[in-house]
Amino acid sequence: MIMEQMIQFVKQMSGKLGASPYATLSSQTDPGKMAYMRELQRELKNKDVLEVPLSELRVVVFDLETTGFFPYKGDQIISIGAVKMRGNQLFDNETFYAPVYCETPLTEEVVNLTGLTDEVLAEADTIHDVLKEFYQFIKADPLVAHHANHEKQFMKHATWMSLRMNFQHRIIDTSFLTKTVEPEAQLTTLDECCAYFGIDIDHRHHALHDAMAAARLWAAGIEAIQKLGFKNLKELYAHVASK
Repeated sequence: MIMEQMIQFVKQMSGKLGASPYATLSSQTDPGKMAYMRELQRELKNKDVLEVPLSELRVVVFDLETTGFFPYKGDQIISIGAVKMRGNQLFDNETFYAPVYCETPLTEEVVNLTGLTDEVLAEADTIHDVLKEFYQFIKADPLVAHHANHEKQFMKHATWMSLRMNFQHRIIDTSFLTKTVEPEAQLTTLDECCAYFGIDIDHRHHALHDAMAAARLWAAGIEAIQKLGFKNLKELYAHVASK
């Protein structure tokens, strides 16, 4: 009897572990999409955007809402928002937004901050599926984010845990431009940067709205950098390295 109870317990636990938001179940894997991911990674290895004129540089500006700050300690992505750009031009009709399934109850702080709820996330797609759709959206374009290290750590962790692939996209921080344009302004938060450049944020801590605000910030930075005489990212990196 005890042995039967132990076997049943192990089966129950295995089921719960298999329900992890990062589980990569073979039955959920679309061979076509995984082939696309492998082709995308080959394209990324061959793509160099450093000498593309800033006026022609295509990027995807994105934002993540998460349950905390530490992906390697269990914090999760709960929504992704993004918008495509070329130079300083936003493509309002080329956006991405998806909440992400999360079985762990959200804290009151996260609910109040993001407006997301347990009910919304319980009906959302898993990170496995959302990431595949997100990668199809961004293709091989470099990514831009505000406080990009936060996004980079979560993308590295989630991509490996859910897709078993390394995260290889270039991520550029918006501060790369703002600190070059206004080195004495001591701008840090997205609110501070947007206020300084006269940019409105419609709905703070909503992934798509924050991505749109960061995109307008990137556009302002591109315009200012070009006025300073920089033609591409390579020249800008060289300038920053010389400081």
